[in-house]
Amino acid sequence: RPESRVWTVMLLLGTCLLYCARVTVPICAVALSSYFNWDKKQSGVVLSSFFWGYCLTQIIGGHISDQIGGEKVLLLSASAWGFLTVLTPLLTHITSAHLVFMTSSRFLMGLLQGVYFPSLASLLSQRVRESERAFTYSTVGTGSQFGTLVIGGAGSLLLDWYGWESVFYFSGLLTLLWVYCTCKYLLSEKELIIPIDYLTRGLSISKQTKVPWKQLFRKAPIWAVIIAQLSTASTFFTLLSWLPTFFKETFPGSKGWVFNVVPWLVAIPTSLFSGFLSDHLINQGYRTITIRKFMQVIGSGVSSIFALCLGQTSSFCKAIVFASASVGLQTFNHSGISVNVQDLAPSCAGLLFGVANTGGALLGVICVYLAGYLIETTGSWISVFNLVAAVNSIGLCTFLLFGEAQRVDTDSVYVDL
Repeated sequence: RPESRVWTVMLLLGTCLLYCARVTVPICAVALSSYFNWDKKQSGVVLSSFFWGYCLTQIIGGHISDQIGGEKVLLLSASAWGFLTVLTPLLTHITSAHLVFMTSSRFLMGLLQGVYFPSLASLLSQRVRESERAFTYSTVGTGSQFGTLVIGGAGSLLLDWYGWESVFYFSGLLTLLWVYCTCKYLLSEKELIIPIDYLTRGLSISKQTKVPWKQLFRKAPIWAVIIAQLSTASTFFTLLSWLPTFFKETFPGSKGWVFNVVPWLVAIPTSLFSGFLSDHLINQGYRTITIRKFMQVIGSGVSSIFALCLGQTSSFCKAIVFASASVGLQTFNHSGISVNVQDLAPSCAGLLFGVANTGGALLGVICVYLAGYLIETTGSWISVFNLVAAVNSIGLCTFLLFGEAQRVDTDSVYVDL
């Protein structure tokens, strides 16, 4: 138990730093646009390029994690994205093709961060009991809000005081410090070594695998959770990318540390509460799938209502309340579809989560770019929040109709978790 708690805290910090690095460009989007003379479409290209890279490493990252251990994959990717974040401002001043470089940098960042959540799903599915998965995943998942909160608060201050470059240095150096501490205090030298034969085995999907892939992907619950995951992921990415710009342009006199901090501050307790409530209800005897669907109704349905309200208000205080409610309630997804993958197929949860997140990243590219296009052409933010609500509704309805929580894989290794 003590070791488990330490790992949970370290994974929470890892998720926090993942989002610190990921949100550096959205936080600095207005400053970068002004510095490099980008319009909304060009900003949309830079913001959306992350997701092109993000979608390419999800599946292979999850599969390798299922084979060699998620903790190794997590640390390797974190080391790489930490260095990239630190080097980005330095290299930006060397090149003259700023748009091309920043687009390429974000694409590479997506490649490196794409393995994180599939690796996390693999790690938790093999080491955490079903009755504790929702709270554990929700706790680790709060790192996404905590990271956005940290970079929103500290990043906004650094941006005002020292310029956009300081935000990148702050995020990258903290990531490298986390990797060093994790390797030094939680892993032995033997655990850090990845034998070549293990890596080769991880890169190839053997024909002798116990998991019947063709049958697995014919199951309606698998596709239900994949569609729901790609819907919620893409809408979350859209809000993450454009909310700072929305507040900056709609309420020019507002302070960045307020709208970049408050919604994510609210999201931390809601995520923890959703995990606690989910596990408590399941332990009280409620059907797992009933609780998963209930959480998803709140995470996708109710949160979308507040997103629609956000587009209609002209009051800064109301906008903060609506944004906080929408972002906060989205964390109920952690106790819904995010752990449903582990319910369905714990033996290959990393790979399946990678498939779902790949779809989310691809749709995220479209939605983030489309949001920029809609703002540029219509001059209104209402269409962006309508897009978020529509995509969420599709995923929610699919999951409510076809979602299940019974195991559909055939590997017996983890039956007694």
